[in-house]
Amino acid sequence: MGKNITQKIIESHLVSGRPVPGEEVSIRIDQTITQDATGTMAYLQFEAMGVDRVKTELSVSYVDHNTLQYGGYENADDHRFLQSVAKKYGIYFSKAGNGICHQVHLERFAVPGKTMLGSDSHTPTCGGLGMLAIGAGGLDVAVAMGGGPFNLIYPKVVLVKLSGRLRPWVSAKDIILELLRRLTVKGGVGKVFEYGGEGIKTLSVPERATITNMGAELGATTSIFPSDEITREFMRAQKREDQWVELLPDPDAEYDEVIEINLDELEPLIAQPHSPDNVCRVRDIEGLKVDQVCIGSCTNSSYRDLMLVAEVFKRGHRVHPDVSMTVSPGSRQVLDMIAHANGLATLIEAGARILEATCGPCIGMGQSPPSDAVSVRTFNRNFEGRSGTKSAKVYLASPEVAVACAIYGEIRDPRVLGDPPQVETPKEFIVDDSMILPPAEDPSTVEVIRGPNIKPLPIKEPLPATLEGKVLIKLGDNITTDHITPAGSWLKYRSNVPKYAESVFSVIDEKFHEKAKSAGGGFVVGGENYGQGSSREHAALCPMYLGIKAVIAKSFARIHRDNLINFGILPLVFSDPADYNHIDEGDHLELVGLDELAPDRPVILKNHTKATELKLNHNLTERQIEILKAGGKLNYTKAQRANP
Repeated sequence: MGKNITQKIIESHLVSGRPVPGEEVSIRIDQTITQDATGTMAYLQFEAMGVDRVKTELSVSYVDHNTLQYGGYENADDHRFLQSVAKKYGIYFSKAGNGICHQVHLERFAVPGKTMLGSDSHTPTCGGLGMLAIGAGGLDVAVAMGGGPFNLIYPKVVLVKLSGRLRPWVSAKDIILELLRRLTVKGGVGKVFEYGGEGIKTLSVPERATITNMGAELGATTSIFPSDEITREFMRAQKREDQWVELLPDPDAEYDEVIEINLDELEPLIAQPHSPDNVCRVRDIEGLKVDQVCIGSCTNSSYRDLMLVAEVFKRGHRVHPDVSMTVSPGSRQVLDMIAHANGLATLIEAGARILEATCGPCIGMGQSPPSDAVSVRTFNRNFEGRSGTKSAKVYLASPEVAVACAIYGEIRDPRVLGDPPQVETPKEFIVDDSMILPPAEDPSTVEVIRGPNIKPLPIKEPLPATLEGKVLIKLGDNITTDHITPAGSWLKYRSNVPKYAESVFSVIDEKFHEKAKSAGGGFVVGGENYGQGSSREHAALCPMYLGIKAVIAKSFARIHRDNLINFGILPLVFSDPADYNHIDEGDHLELVGLDELAPDRPVILKNHTKATELKLNHNLTERQIEILKAGGKLNYTKAQRANP
């Protein structure tokens, strides 16, 4: 039986375990990336492990989230810390203004067939170039930088078979929106989406990267395209053809599932508030007044995306008087390229506001919409309040749809604009890596600089035989990491856990952190897909600091479940989803027999308030149980290093 691409990469990097869906395996990691919202904590954890130099082939630290450095010294201090840590420990450092980690890495560092772990959930972007790129918590990335393997449940591999060709004004964004429409934000859990079929030959690497980037919203482990001649052309244009390798599935490769999409049949789509899977046709909601249009993010900020928008404006159009429009280039290279192609001047003349090459509005860093506003964004997430304005209604769409909305001041199908402009992938990109700083040759000459906002890393005690406390909050389905620890202005406290912990569930209950502290900790109860969204480990670390002992839910998002385990919080699942209805906020719970925690052995929950008893599942492996018993992955890793 032939191998698919995913199997080839995993098996060539296999450290331990059987490559069988549902079983835990360990794989070697070639590259890592971090960004400033998650990287500060990751490097504090790396330092705590006592490793003197990264062991990966390549590790890169990016500053792309908090580049405004506003409201005080915190962000600037943390960026200085990140730069000094990178210089000392063998990590390349991409300075603020150089661009979004996923876009820059795709351009300058991604290599087909390699594995990459990133402390950002949109790390799978580089799957558009044939990498097995996986998002994870910062502690997992720190362990990988220290030479440790990455553990994951061997995924099912889904072939997304593309046929035909996209029609005018339909784009790669519509392909991933169609998958979200069909499968929902839970449809990719435990799966890798591998793209194939004749249709992939019509998609450039940046278009492929749009699809793999937003595959994170499916809950997928990752997404990947073959490395073919289209990949080779892109790498040649980036002056990196020597790193290209062909990577294709075997002709007789088998897959666990097959999904077919005929590109000829797609039309412009849009995700309505407040979930990326709330997808409909643009023409179904045409005429809705639009207040803001934001083009950019790691999903749609390539040269092709921005030049397409510029070419539309070159036809004499302008931004509607009632619309505020922003453009965020994905990298300094993109900004330089559109400037040389006269696209930047066109965007400015049309009335667009040009932002820095950064994440920006996507993570609530500037450009919060007005109250009750409609904002159309080419981003990947539209969770309630993520924009910084809770009452705003955020829609997700392609650059084609977004520019039509900007011109008309209402949601419009872009096919009203006539024939689409043709934007070709450049034969050669402008390459200037001067804002990517190499590490020091002699680390002993480097002092790590710590600002006063960097607080000591909280460490959890080993797991006791019994956990007891109250249910501090009961939540519904699809609770996101933005609900647990908001982004936006709170991100400047990413290296100050005691302060950041004040944000936990604040968008739901402003007094939650006070309640948790006064109760001495307790339990959280959730519904389906608890912890979806960002990879930010603070959504586990801050609750741990507040004394959260276990989270009991109907199901978990992959990265967040791993983060809970990494920080010693027990993730438990109702054996019968109906049991969710038998626990209420304020109930006094007790989990017993945890000293005998073992795979396939349920955990007994006693609800003393209701005088009832339930069985809870956990699906933990032996390794994960050992991590929990040690009080988290940092304790576990340090013990392993001390006793190899």
